[in-house]
Amino acid sequence: MSAERPSAPLDAYEKRILRLLQEDASLSNADIAEKVGLSASPCWRRIDRLEREGFIKRRVALLDRRKVGLNAQIFAQVKLNAHGRANLDEFAAAIRDLPEVLECYVMMGSVDFLLRIVAPDIEAYEKLFFNRLSQLPGVQEVNSTVALSEIKSTTALPLD
Repeated sequence: MSAERPSAPLDAYEKRILRLLQEDASLSNADIAEKVGLSASPCWRRIDRLEREGFIKRRVALLDRRKVGLNAQIFAQVKLNAHGRANLDEFAAAIRDLPEVLECYVMMGSVDFLLRIVAPDIEAYEKLFFNRLSQLPGVQEVNSTVALSEIKSTTALPLD
């Protein structure tokens, strides 16, 4: 792991800039500057610093999964066997190759990983489960839970 230089703390302007960009990353520098009360040049310098220092990882468009035909959302808890736990990198690499897996977390407790998966429907997930997910290196057990509805979904981090 490389040693990173600590970033300077965020000031009130930078927090406002980040809040705006989390809401709408397509805003122009001029629009952001106006909304936070800065002129364009200092605003651009702050955004540039936030990007260089990794506060802003990338700017993306957030899609509606249902409109693109991904109607099922599944949470899968994966437990690895002893051999699998000894080779976590192999499992992690295999998970990265599954585009249906949107998120993967290493867990503490009775399961090793928590996955968030999307699929067109339950039949498509069943196929993914039997043909790929359950066949991954070291997988001992997979417990899947289907989300019926979404109460809250956001990518915006709370910035005080």
